[in-house]
Formats: sequence, C-alpha cells, structure tokens
Amino acid sequence: MIEKILMANPILTVGIISWLAAQILKTIHYSIKYKTFNPERITGAGGMPSSHSSLVVSVAIYTLKYQGYQSPAFALSMILAGVVIYDAMSVRYNAGLHAKELNRLRKVIDEIDDELSQLSGDDEFDIDELSDRKEFKEFLGHTPIEVLAGSLLGILIAMIFPLPA
Repeated sequence: MIEKILMANPILTVGIISWLAAQILKTIHYSIKYKTFNPERITGAGGMPSSHSSLVVSVAIYTLKYQGYQSPAFALSMILAGVVIYDAMSVRYNAGLHAKELNRLRKVIDEIDDELSQLSGDDEFDIDELSDRKEFKEFLGHTPIEVLAGSLLGILIAMIFPLPA
C-alpha cells in the first residue's frame, strides 16, 4: 500500500522526501549550533542545508534518471532549479541581511527612546512605533555552502530512490 502511494508520482515523492530530510537536518543543525530547539526551523526558510535546493535538485536528477536528458520535464526541472538556487543565494539571502540590519536598528532606536524617556522624565519622546512590530525574519536565504549541502542531499536522495517497476 505505502509503495503504491510513494510510486504514484515518484518525482513528486522524491522532492517531498528531499525537502523533509533537509528540514529535519536543518532543525538538528540549528539545535546543535545554538544549543536550543526552535520549532520554526522545521518549516522555516534559510539555514543549513537548503531545503529549496534539495527539493529542486532531487526533482531534476530524478527526472533525468526517470525520463532522460532529452525530456521536456528534465529541461523544465533544470530551469526551475537554476531559478530557485539563484533566488536562494541572492535575493532571499540579501533580504535576510537587510532584515538583520533592520532588527539591529530597531534595538538601537529602543535604547535611544529609553534614554530620552529617562532624561525627560516622561514619555514625550515616544519613538516606539518600530518596536511595536514583530521582528523581521532573518533566516530567508542561503550561503553557497548551504546551497551546496542541500544540492548534494537532493542528488543523494534522487540517486537512491528506486525507479518505478
């Protein structure tokens, strides 16, 4: 029964398994590195290894294995992998750097606001508008090594996952 479900669409299954494996490894890596468990890491973006890269690379490699290098599905999966990996290492990575800087500036503004309030004796210097908002997510994109790790994981999973009979 489980084999029938897994092999109903093996390309999709390989992608899901690769994404899930990367998310689990990312959560473990984060927990070891920061000595704390963060449940957001289970589904969150960014971090080591890249689950986006793992997913798209596994789909591309398994499609190559399953349908061959001349198939339109393989061509499409390679193009998609390129776009996703580029986005992860450039656009989303830089957005994460911006978020980190904005969060740092927010803390500085809070400190200035606290000092001004203490000096004046009242809250007339209330510049807390920024601090009332949630912090920006800093884990958005990936470094090249995180993308490489995710890609290698995707290749490994695609290579060991069996072809349909």
